[in-house]
Amino acid sequence: MTTQTLYRPVGQAEYDLIAASAFRRFPPRLPEQPIFYPVLTEPYAHEIARDWNTKEPTGIGYVTAFDVASDVVARYEPQRVGAAHHTELWVPAEDLDGFNDAIIGEIRIIATYRRGA
Repeated sequence: MTTQTLYRPVGQAEYDLIAASAFRRFPPRLPEQPIFYPVLTEPYAHEIARDWNTKEPTGIGYVTAFDVASDVVARYEPQRVGAAHHTELWVPAEDLDGFNDAIIGEIRIIATYRRGA
């Protein structure tokens, strides 16, 4: 089986839910979150965690990395949302359980950012 490494910047609340799953699953989307957005490039994930997630009340942003079965990744067309490295997948919330099932291994924390640090 081939896999692709994806990234997801998260704040403290989402981190806590990922940890509660033993770093195996992303939490269900809230009603106002119809799309799950994993990103395709590590630099983009760092930008979001550093520049956006640290603005949340906790002041902390994490970068996660995780491997997903390539055939599942291929179901979603990459979306460019800014600069060339600002690419992400748009996974409908109703697909998230199946997407989580395609994660191989654990969701890894590869960076932590703190407001003002």
